[in-house]
Amino acid sequence: MNQPRYKRIVLKLSGEALAGQQGFGIDGDMIASIAEQVREVVEMNVQVAIVVGGGNIWRGISGSAKGIDRATSDYMGMLATVMNALALQDGLEKIGVPTRVQTSIEMQQVAEPYIRRRAIRHLEKGRVVIFAAGTGNPYFSTDTTAALRAAEIEAEVILMAKNKVDGVYSADPRVDARAKKFDRLTYMDVLNMGLGVMDSTASSLCMDNNIPLIVFSITEKGNIKRVVLGEKIGTIVKGE
Repeated sequence: MNQPRYKRIVLKLSGEALAGQQGFGIDGDMIASIAEQVREVVEMNVQVAIVVGGGNIWRGISGSAKGIDRATSDYMGMLATVMNALALQDGLEKIGVPTRVQTSIEMQQVAEPYIRRRAIRHLEKGRVVIFAAGTGNPYFSTDTTAALRAAEIEAEVILMAKNKVDGVYSADPRVDARAKKFDRLTYMDVLNMGLGVMDSTASSLCMDNNIPLIVFSITEKGNIKRVVLGEKIGTIVKGE
């Protein structure tokens, strides 16, 4: 298994993954670790797009619960994802990986606006494209962004990197010792069982467009490469 199984992937990184063990903010060591793992995949001529969350800085739903208008809070969360994207871009370019950040909210001083055809062209030229600012709309999560961008750029798979679990479980394994890990699931299983893999909008979008999802741990170095090579780690979610 030394040939990549996928040619074009979307890597979904939660904000918490970028926070590392500290749980908040941006951990430089974690950025460096993720960047190195991404470089391993790029060197296999795999086209990599990344969608980043912002929960390590600001989470829209939490802000709304504190009395901030939901739409305003969501826009604040989108700006948090831009900060994460720029940090990740810096980490990648320090080790020689050409990178472009594209945002759904225009801010041309720091990043390109999201343009589908331009994003695909960057990928074809071997550049890593980081999608920031979600979909540009409130009430939509970055999970939905990952599903939407994967469909738009015709990615073969979404790799959902987690920093606290190594797959999908029937319950939180950090709380419930009886939690069962799943090796394979369908999107209908995820929806019917209410599993916290991704929100229902994102799950439906992946199911409708037949985009498989692999949930795995980002904390073990080399895992992104292992998934791309087809090793059976984590949990794979597919259509029927």
